Amino acid sequence: MLLSHRYNFLYIHIAKTGGTSMRAALNKLRWTDPMYYLMFPCHKISQLSGHKTASKLPRHAGVIAAKEMLPAAVFDNLFKFAFVRNPWDLQVSSYHHIQKEAPHLLSGINNFSEFIHYKLDANRPAIFHFDISTKRQTDHLVDLDGKIVVDFIGRYENLSEDFIQVQQRLNLKQLTMPHKRKAPKRDADYRQYYSDETAEKVARYFAKDIRLLNYAFE
Repeated sequence: MLLSHRYNFLYIHIAKTGGTSMRAALNKLRWTDPMYYLMFPCHKISQLSGHKTASKLPRHAGVIAAKEMLPAAVFDNLFKFAFVRNPWDLQVSSYHHIQKEAPHLLSGINNFSEFIHYKLDANRPAIFHFDISTKRQTDHLVDLDGKIVVDFIGRYENLSEDFIQVQQRLNLKQLTMPHKRKAPKRDADYRQYYSDETAEKVARYFAKDIRLLNYAFE
């Protein structure tokens, strides 16, 4: 999650939706935000005192964290946005990311189908690299009542175009978004990775995202 007081926005970073590249572009703005230089010492004081503040919000936290920790007047005035991704494609991206960043976690997992069965098994042990992309995307976007409280939801499939809309909404000069954490070579068509069984398994697990974000296996 990225909060800018000067530019009045809150970016909710959902894993595997181009967020690292987006943060690289948006982070350039922090050097011209006077509040940024106060946020770091405030965060350190928060850690030492044990009193949690919104001086630094967790990277992949949902919008509810900011809503609960920020004053209502501040939160309500922020332009809150996030990007989402087709759940089937997101899991392919996750698979390749783990192959690159933490291949030891795939020991005993021989292919993508085994990866999906293991990853979505409710009885497996908690593993950060697996868990970070099993959280429903819509859970990042809602308050305690289940109401979507972000102002703009962009799509990974239209990343560049939708990021331009964000910049226009914030009256920002054109920002260059680098391609960070590029995955190893993969089949461009995510459908090629799935059997009927694994496609249905993802459909059931992420049914809420598929319904509310209007995605399909196509």
